[in-house]
Amino acid sequence: MKLTLKSIKEIKRNTENKLTKRVCDYVIDEWNDYDDKKHIFTDVLYHGCQSGMVGFLIWYSDTTAFYKKYREEINTLLYDLQSSTGLYGMKDLFGKKWDEEDPLAIEDYNQNLLAWFGFEETLKNIGLQFESLEDCI
Repeated sequence: MKLTLKSIKEIKRNTENKLTKRVCDYVIDEWNDYDDKKHIFTDVLYHGCQSGMVGFLIWYSDTTAFYKKYREEINTLLYDLQSSTGLYGMKDLFGKKWDEEDPLAIEDYNQNLLAWFGFEETLKNIGLQFESLEDCI
């Protein structure tokens, strides 16, 4: 598929997934700020949400609210990643970043990590639908 604003809007329109819709909104909002549209994806995926590039996912108050709103979708992404990698421990997936003293992600730190994971993984999944991003992601 060709990376166009129309195709992003089509993905948004054709999904029931609330997180996918939100990430599509991000791409749509960023569209006019980029000459090379693939950088909307690659900038975030190369540098991560932790870089502060996604303005609404910087503060714990925002990331924890995002996590709580999209928890079901994030859990599905997490399950899919675990199934595809065979890594079932959170420490195996997130390394030193995961706070092992909070295995259920009750505290802000792990919720923040999962919010970033959910956003980045969804952005990657959307990006993989476009030929121009196949070699970049």
